[in-house]
Amino acid sequence: MPLHPELPGRPELPEHPEPVTLPTDRPAGCPFDPPAGLAALRTERPLTRMRYPDGHMGWLATGYSAVRAIHADPRFSSRYELMHYPLEGGYTGELPPAPVGDLTGLDAPEHTRYRRLLMGKFTVRRMRQLTSRVEEIAGEHLDAMERRGPTADLVEAYAKPLPALMICELLGVPYEGREVFQRHAETVMTQNATMDEVTAAMAALQDILSQLVSAKRAEPTDDLLSDLTTTDLTDEELAGIGSFLLAAGLDTTANMLAHGTFALLCHPDQLAALRADPGLADQAVEELLRYLTIAHTGARSALEDVELEGQLIKAGETVTLSIQAANRDPERFPDPDTLDLHRKATGHLSFGHGIHQCLGQQLARVEMRVALPALVTRFPTLRLAVPPEEVTLRHRMNIYGVHRLPVTWDER
Repeated sequence: MPLHPELPGRPELPEHPEPVTLPTDRPAGCPFDPPAGLAALRTERPLTRMRYPDGHMGWLATGYSAVRAIHADPRFSSRYELMHYPLEGGYTGELPPAPVGDLTGLDAPEHTRYRRLLMGKFTVRRMRQLTSRVEEIAGEHLDAMERRGPTADLVEAYAKPLPALMICELLGVPYEGREVFQRHAETVMTQNATMDEVTAAMAALQDILSQLVSAKRAEPTDDLLSDLTTTDLTDEELAGIGSFLLAAGLDTTANMLAHGTFALLCHPDQLAALRADPGLADQAVEELLRYLTIAHTGARSALEDVELEGQLIKAGETVTLSIQAANRDPERFPDPDTLDLHRKATGHLSFGHGIHQCLGQQLARVEMRVALPALVTRFPTLRLAVPPEEVTLRHRMNIYGVHRLPVTWDER
């Protein structure tokens, strides 16, 4: 069979293949693997035509090089109102613009202005200075787990409260309101929530933060929101940025901690490696981020005609970015479907790439580097309290993970 001259080893395909729909069904019994159809698409054509739920004809990118290139290319927009929603059961009408302060839905220069004000607050150095506080919070919650006895839902006992406390303290948000914040954040992250439900949840977060911003302006304290009151940001912008950071900080790291623990418990050799060598934590975190890719799908819209991977993406067409498929691309990561904590998984796209790369990634890394080794070291007999197939998974969510993770251990 003749080969494509630019893609050695890949069979030549028709110029206009039949459009696909986005695969979303994960293989039965494989809670950590992406939908099975993604790998076949990536092998055949890493950038292919896709039919969207609203009938739009756009594209699906599954190959690492294509997804990374689109993330970095300013000819692709992140503005929500220019996109078509790629997931079945979600929005089928026109998407609204990003709320004020939502950096993920903005392009330059608006995005640039916000990001410049925030980048200095989330440097590697500043986030690592928080390590001792993360260790303290982790220790307190592990103590509480041990006192309550040899079973727990790890999500509620450990995975949720640790990042919630950290982001609340960093922003200067009352931790007592965390359950309300998390409920609204989960609504925003649910794929099949209606636009009215999402709008209401975002408005509720904005209202809470608006009251807080007014209090910070009147009596500043030692926190991020108070720092930002000295900038040229309006109260509306401050509240929007605060609610954006709060929602992101609550949901993402909590799911990485819970789902990462689930993966380790289902891979006892990798769990044993981390327990034997806590110094492996840095590599373990990067590999878990790559392997699990909980923020699994993104999108961009072409602002002009762009040629990529031998295909012409026309202005106005939406490209869905399958980050989970890209992070399992064997052309970038050998044996990608194997969890290997000794792998050097740098370069994964779990935090994105380019100007929209996750602002809080260093905080998430610090939290995970501390929390996972602390957990598995404190409870050397930690194991699932139910069969793996009974763990409730977050299907139909923009952030994948588990709803609950029942665990048990032998009392000392």
